[in-house]
Amino acid sequence: MTTATHEETLGFQTEVKQLLNLMIHSLYSNREIFLRELISNAADACDKLRYAALDNDALYEGDSELRVEIEHDQDANTITLRDNGIGMNREDVIANLGTIARSGTAEFLKQMSGEQQKDAKLIGQFGVGFYSGFIVADEVTVRTRKAGTDASEGVEWRSKGEGEFSVADIEREKHGTEIILHLKDDAKEFADDYRLQSLVRKYSDHIEVPVRMPKTETAKDDEGNDIEGSEVTTWETVNEATALWARPKSEVSDEEYKAFYKHVAHDFSDPLAWSHNKVEGKLEYTSLLYVPGRAPFDMYERDGARGVKLYVQRVFIMDDAEQFLPLYLRFIKGVLDTRDLSLNVSRELLQQDPQVDKIKGALTKRALDMLKKLSKDSEQYQTFWNTFGSVLKEGPGEDFANREKVAGLLRFASTHNDTATQDQSLADYVERMKEGQKKIYYVVADSFNAAKNSPHLEIFRKKGIEVLLLSDRIDEWLMSHLTEFDGKSFADVAKGELDLGDVEDEAEKKAQEETAKAKEDLVKRVKEALSDGVQEVKVTHRLTDSPACVVLPEHEMGYQMRRIMEAAGQKMPEVKPILELNPEHPLVARLEGADGELFTHLAHILLDQAIIAEGGHLDDPAAYVKRLNSVLTA
Repeated sequence: MTTATHEETLGFQTEVKQLLNLMIHSLYSNREIFLRELISNAADACDKLRYAALDNDALYEGDSELRVEIEHDQDANTITLRDNGIGMNREDVIANLGTIARSGTAEFLKQMSGEQQKDAKLIGQFGVGFYSGFIVADEVTVRTRKAGTDASEGVEWRSKGEGEFSVADIEREKHGTEIILHLKDDAKEFADDYRLQSLVRKYSDHIEVPVRMPKTETAKDDEGNDIEGSEVTTWETVNEATALWARPKSEVSDEEYKAFYKHVAHDFSDPLAWSHNKVEGKLEYTSLLYVPGRAPFDMYERDGARGVKLYVQRVFIMDDAEQFLPLYLRFIKGVLDTRDLSLNVSRELLQQDPQVDKIKGALTKRALDMLKKLSKDSEQYQTFWNTFGSVLKEGPGEDFANREKVAGLLRFASTHNDTATQDQSLADYVERMKEGQKKIYYVVADSFNAAKNSPHLEIFRKKGIEVLLLSDRIDEWLMSHLTEFDGKSFADVAKGELDLGDVEDEAEKKAQEETAKAKEDLVKRVKEALSDGVQEVKVTHRLTDSPACVVLPEHEMGYQMRRIMEAAGQKMPEVKPILELNPEHPLVARLEGADGELFTHLAHILLDQAIIAEGGHLDDPAAYVKRLNSVLTA
């Protein structure tokens, strides 16, 4: 390099001064990303040279091995980053480094024809990345020469980021760009081999261009001591320089997929399934999604970190891009690499962009299809369901468009096998439905045993009709959104009128009507005895072994949900149950033959027992015990 000539000092444009000050002090939330930005720009320059050289390979000037090199000098407190890419001439330097939000990428793309433009793997229109160097540096020097120009046409740009910059002509033998960061006193930590290598691997591991750093090795004598003067410095590639998700699926082994998952998810166990997909057309992106084998500790924190790793043209943008998957799929891990997103000036936040919604819809469908495929392996899917089932149950309430798909992935315990394991699908239930059955029946309780032994199941067990046994805290909320499946509506057996459809014949229905008419007097007496404690009293045919049960109106919130809401501090309006009596039970026969105080006590005891059997809580347990003792000692 010779002495600089034709040196001039220029001022940044007014808006550049303001944005530069904003960037240095507040734009980036994490200082370390300056290296990501500078490497991205360097890789961008290499890409530009590669495509320009397709028409004129003389631009390589005998050096076609494109690369990015990083060095540091702790004594001088500097970091130097260089590339052998396209480089800049004087006009480019003034235009690109004197104007913020411009890197030349937009103009470069305009000059390219259709096929070239489709193939050009450019990082994108990020323009401001270069200025991020001022976050850690109080002075930045740029030396550059455009490929294909004379060595005397090199340019040096200097600025302290305070409103003006100087540009001078220099002699520069090599094409490409070299950036020297003179680090601030509070940024000396970055002039360190290990720190720089870790940042390259974190942010730029999958950029196609190799990122190299010098490695010095010293020969040792027989006693293991360094031999003075034997130092040999070689260049070591720090990044992988290849993106696994960008490789064809046929070239990636299962072991590589599993190893990559562990890197992405910071998990030591293998994933249950993955889906690798490349989309071309109006939207262009590549996704690699994984279903983990175990739950993260913060899975039930809906505000916790979640989402896929977002890359734009292999440049890492953010760890938890939650915009691309709905909340009920927050357990899905993976990578999204796209070129179609509008990022704000710091690359850290996504702008409001209709493309985001389109990609979200596509990734949601992809994730649900992956789970459907996994469900064909009942053992693997059971592992998934036991871990993530309660989270997936949030789906029908949050994703109306995919409600039927999510419903097909749900699993429940049921009276089909009477075990607590949730392994029965709705499709299985529909396949086993009785002839004439029109609804999918379910019961909600606080525990599996409470659901399994609910008195409401008695008539269903007698007739062999399957009932889903729901005992998760989210189940009642789920069923309020899951209104039908495969054309069959859902019915809570503990709410509203019991309708068994055509499973009951006309003779049974007529016998029930006659029984209800014969017990009208008893029903009236019980209603008077219980007064305001019940909404209604009626004779039921849903019981075979229990004397009575309580039923809520069809659209009333169930006992389980009421308790959850009350525990959360929500005051709930009082609801009066409907008491239904089993006319065939001996206790009801005894009630019918009693009168006076004994009748009143028995009526209250039957109501209280029915509430307890339903999993409800008595307002006055002591009064129940007192009445029970009174009847037992009578």
